[in-house]
Amino acid sequence: MTPPPPASSQVRTAAQLAEAAADFDDDLTPLARAAQATVLVRAGIPQEHLARPSETRVFVVANQKGGVGKTTSTVNLAAAMTQLGQKVLVIDLDPQGNASTALNIDHHQGTPSTYELLVDGLAIADIAQPCPDAAGLWVVPATIDLAGAEIELVSVVAREQRLKKAIDAHPRIGTAEKVGEDRFDYVFIDCPPSLGLLTLNALVAGAEMMIPIQAEYYALEGLGQLLKTVDMVRAHLNPDLAVSTILLTMYDARTRLAAGVAQEVRDHFGDQVVKTAIPRSVRVSEAPSYGQTVMTYDPGSPGALSYLEAAREIVTKGSLQ
Repeated sequence: MTPPPPASSQVRTAAQLAEAAADFDDDLTPLARAAQATVLVRAGIPQEHLARPSETRVFVVANQKGGVGKTTSTVNLAAAMTQLGQKVLVIDLDPQGNASTALNIDHHQGTPSTYELLVDGLAIADIAQPCPDAAGLWVVPATIDLAGAEIELVSVVAREQRLKKAIDAHPRIGTAEKVGEDRFDYVFIDCPPSLGLLTLNALVAGAEMMIPIQAEYYALEGLGQLLKTVDMVRAHLNPDLAVSTILLTMYDARTRLAAGVAQEVRDHFGDQVVKTAIPRSVRVSEAPSYGQTVMTYDPGSPGALSYLEAAREIVTKGSLQ
């Protein structure tokens, strides 16, 4: 008598396959997640609709050390949040205008920008431009004129309050009760790599601070000075400012150095550190040269999926507070 074939080689009916598939969540596989992200982004459909915060959350993205991923994280988190059903405003406060470039926003010299906002008192609503690649994302661009703003503001009364007044006056920034469904859920202020008057304006205007930290030793050296500056601002100008989010960037899982730096940061800051670290990725670096964020340039790439997961964590954590 011939023994029956092993179970793994038996031909199963469609009904049996469907029953077995019910216990298998294919959405959790990396390939399925990447494919799903690509299809939805290409179709302009949000991947999720997470609960919106009850009032606008204003984030200052700052670190006086250059090259740690401030602008990259700002634009990609902002784009990722629109894919989670959020409405976002990005304020480019860096004279280099890299955030404006990555979001495909016109910022040639003479374009109404954060310079006119700070120096001439123009309203944000008169300057902001919609991002062509992300529905629900608006951008206040920066031009090279902004490089001279610090000098021009020296003699201005309450010069460190200029950005805060502009944000407070925006009709789409505030609580759900006062502003309604058309409100911005998040405002990201992309700061220059310095602790000058522009960054000071951002620290006075924001309620939350996000610090991107590169997973390398040098990135930790200037962190103490940055936190001292935050304490001074909190003591004298903005008592509501809190370091709510630490984002590990350029993480290379192959090195013990990256793991060591990440562990040191997590030991010191605890729950403030976003669980998802952003990996080193060529696609993330390539995207701005095409006037895009990695969220639209390659939605299925590890960098894009990591920023999406980090954005989901920030949004979910905020809705529980």
